[in-house]
Amino acid sequence: MTAPIEERIPLRSHLTLTAQMWGKPDAPPLLALHGWLDNAGSFAFLAPMLAKRWRVIVLELPGHGHSGHLPAGSTYHYLDYVSSVLAAVDALHLQRYSLLGHSLGAGIGSLVAAARPQCIERLYLIEGLGPLGDDGTNTLQRFRDAYVSTTTKTKAKRVFANIDQAISARTLASGLRADLARPIVERGLIEVEDGWRWRSDSRLTRPSPVRLAESQIGALLSGIEAPTSLLLASPFTPYLPTALMQARAAHVNRITLTHMEGGHHLHLEHPDAVAAWLIA
Repeated sequence: MTAPIEERIPLRSHLTLTAQMWGKPDAPPLLALHGWLDNAGSFAFLAPMLAKRWRVIVLELPGHGHSGHLPAGSTYHYLDYVSSVLAAVDALHLQRYSLLGHSLGAGIGSLVAAARPQCIERLYLIEGLGPLGDDGTNTLQRFRDAYVSTTTKTKAKRVFANIDQAISARTLASGLRADLARPIVERGLIEVEDGWRWRSDSRLTRPSPVRLAESQIGALLSGIEAPTSLLLASPFTPYLPTALMQARAAHVNRITLTHMEGGHHLHLEHPDAVAAWLIA
């Protein structure tokens, strides 16, 4: 398997992001965004398959992978991710490109496509359409929990004796098979004196104080103009129920919805089938 090119992308906000790139520099660009607590390793199997058609650019989000962390006192929020992705797009001089997102990356990609519809050739979404929403049921408790967590001292990150131990922890938490979790885990670790620990920002696990209401999400999704393909796992992921996804998809003018048997990381479980879905 051909190794990707790694590039550091300084932003005007003094934050530096990292991207892994596959394919010829003059090929049509495809920007890929990974999921929450994942990194570019999430696309380790899929990206090489797409490199014959696209210049695949897997961008690591702030706080994830080898990208920089936000300054002390900052919090991670969907809208700030959108700003960071758009800043990276400008730094990479991408005028028009296709966009691929998984989970958190799919939610961010949806909003990027709504913010700059004229720049998106096609939009491909795996297990996500828009951000996590709010029906009002837990708004107050979520708000209080978020501000309690900012005053609580962050726990020290767990140190693993070896990489396989970290892979076991990831598979236990996510249900992802060990061989599929390995690319994400290996890229997500940093070596320390006593072993290995996660390099991602521990603040990523803090709850967000505010989520967009479903009515707001629907209004934003209606701003997507690019032809859109949405791929969902079957059986459905609990926080992506079929009725919700269908209701959101109804706001997108040109969207095709496909289901594939498997878990939340379909692109790791079935890279050949997902590559075929993308190319088709």
